[in-house]
Amino acid sequence: QGCTQKYIVKNYFYYYLFKFSAALGEEIFYITFLPFTYWNIDHSVSRRMIIVWSIVMYIGQVSKDILKWPRPLSPPVVKLEMRTNAEYGMPSTHAMAATAISFSFFTATTNQYKYPFELGLVAAFVFSTLVCLSRLYTGMHTVLDVIGGALISAVLLMLLYPAWDTIDHLLLTSPFCPLFSIVVPLVLCYNYPKLDYYSPTRGDTTTILGAAAGATVGFWLNNQYAAPAHTSKSFQPGFPLVTSAMVLVLARFFLGILVVLLTRWVMKSVVLGALGYRYKFPIHDLQARRRLEVEVPYKFVTYSSVGFTATVIVPLLHELLGLM
Repeated sequence: QGCTQKYIVKNYFYYYLFKFSAALGEEIFYITFLPFTYWNIDHSVSRRMIIVWSIVMYIGQVSKDILKWPRPLSPPVVKLEMRTNAEYGMPSTHAMAATAISFSFFTATTNQYKYPFELGLVAAFVFSTLVCLSRLYTGMHTVLDVIGGALISAVLLMLLYPAWDTIDHLLLTSPFCPLFSIVVPLVLCYNYPKLDYYSPTRGDTTTILGAAAGATVGFWLNNQYAAPAHTSKSFQPGFPLVTSAMVLVLARFFLGILVVLLTRWVMKSVVLGALGYRYKFPIHDLQARRRLEVEVPYKFVTYSSVGFTATVIVPLLHELLGLM
């Protein structure tokens, strides 16, 4: 499973297009696009996207390890990725995440911003389709995996949509929100389906739930202390984006990403060091880091700190520096 096949790229346009599209379903996209939405577009849109994303991804990851459908055989398939090769295939969580994020963003913004409905629908469809096709191109999924992932995500979106406002209201106002947001994801992570061999699915699921938990606590705190909800008016179609507005958007984004990445690096070092001291293992011991009692707290604390920083600390810095 750790070996890569040699291959020759004959069409560099497709190669880079689908390699880039595959990255739209990975951490690098989540850690940039979701905070960007919160800092520069609209708090309510970002909250709904994060709620849907975390629920959809948890169900998708667990489904993989319950169904245990293998990925495409290689050979004959040439696989362009190896990190997730140890995971099972059905459903494609890339397809689920792309469908959930693109269509939840479209649904959440269509009632708040004036833009052509058809344009938003096409953009959501193109985004999700590119990510789905990338999983076939890179050899990581079958057609059935991808279709199954997209359909499951679509069904979950339809089931969650009527409850969006209720869930959002409870997460902002309930006094039990912080406790619920931390305890429930931790219970789910510690009771993740057990496999006969190590797979990154549990760690990835913990990362997602941890980030969502930290962000949710941040949403609640912001609401309790009457932090002004950011709603971008400069993004309304029909109004040109002036240079000063673009500078503010870029400044908020790059400052925020710098702080978020710094938080992730610091927390990884601190938490892993503490766990290494507690369980007596060197921090570079990969096998020790995969143990349940290490992996779950390590990833959960790290990424809940990232979620909290993105929703509380970074906006405070933006306000302090006059970037709001």
